[in-house]
Amino acid sequence: MRTAICLFFVVGVLLQSCSYPVRSVNDNQFTEYAGQLLDSTIKYYKIQEQCLFNENYPKQENELVTYLADNDTVRKDKVAYLWPTSGLFSAVNALLKATGDKKYGKLLDSIILPGLSQYYDTVRKPFCYQSYLFEAGYSDRFYDDNIWLGLDFLEAYQLTGRKEYLDSSKNIWKFLESGCDSVLGGGIYWCEQKKFSKNTCSNAPASVLALKLYQTTRDEAYLQAGKDLYHWTQENLQDTVDYLYFDNKKLDGTIGKTKYQYNSGQMMQAAALMYGLTSDNRYLTDAQNLAKACSDRFFEDFATLDGTAFRVLKNGNIWFVAIMLRGFEELYKIDQNPQYLNDFKNTLSYLWTHNPNDNGLFEDEQFVKESRKKTYKWLLTQAALVEMYARLSTLKQ
Repeated sequence: MRTAICLFFVVGVLLQSCSYPVRSVNDNQFTEYAGQLLDSTIKYYKIQEQCLFNENYPKQENELVTYLADNDTVRKDKVAYLWPTSGLFSAVNALLKATGDKKYGKLLDSIILPGLSQYYDTVRKPFCYQSYLFEAGYSDRFYDDNIWLGLDFLEAYQLTGRKEYLDSSKNIWKFLESGCDSVLGGGIYWCEQKKFSKNTCSNAPASVLALKLYQTTRDEAYLQAGKDLYHWTQENLQDTVDYLYFDNKKLDGTIGKTKYQYNSGQMMQAAALMYGLTSDNRYLTDAQNLAKACSDRFFEDFATLDGTAFRVLKNGNIWFVAIMLRGFEELYKIDQNPQYLNDFKNTLSYLWTHNPNDNGLFEDEQFVKESRKKTYKWLLTQAALVEMYARLSTLKQ
């Protein structure tokens, strides 16, 4: 499912206690890191004279992807699928928010959105984005792929005030509604063409999108939908032992019990949003329980060679971690507890200063502990790190 540019500078003293406040020392540096990594990503992944990108760098001619609902048989010209391409939308939004620099708005208009438009299916209704280029023929349409774009369009609207972005987000919501039925008592499927399961990744972020649409439009239908999706996911997919979320529920009731960072992170964000909208303390408790559970599960103790100790992210899918960060960010706005954001900041400070790659790109699934190096690097990994560096640069105490 999903060099460094050699900078030799002294990073601020790494925290040895989780109780310290969010540090401001890296805020400006993180903005610079995000911009530099985006530049490297465009340099190495963008296809010349097109608004499209390669899936990996270096480009792999005979690669197959493993995150689809079926075999990889669609791609004929081997550009990236929708999912990693859409990650760039989130990344550029995050930099636009962090810097206010209009060049990022121009980048959306000139490259990112024209490229994404080539994945838009204007034949099958409701219209939405499919997993590969529309000109290559029909491909599967994933509800979660579209949710991430719905969130991106809504954020782009909030950053620019351009109504067409809000309209795009609302149109995506219509597609999501078409994927919800009474099977299993509610919930949204994962893939329109292969309705085998209802997944946390297609319900938790749909709740987030609905709640954010309500914040923007004050349409009560969105608030009700967000609440319904939140409670359906909690009732069907939460592990009551540790508060974390399982991956999916098949139509026969079988639970896919893998626990990914982004699933719990999105339920944390939905809970924080629900608390902000309702002032019901149970949602704040839900979010805080999830924050601790995610910290326990997805972080670990780490010590540098000089003995400096701190908490770091475990190796794993970096984009999943970026989506989890959104949950911690939403909760921090409410309780102002800096503990977990310190851990993100320390991890990403260390990652940047210890990246051995002289092309400015990062290894997949690697934070601070060296793992088996691949011969290629995934587009989505770079986009996720751009987003995290940019987001963390705006989270000042």
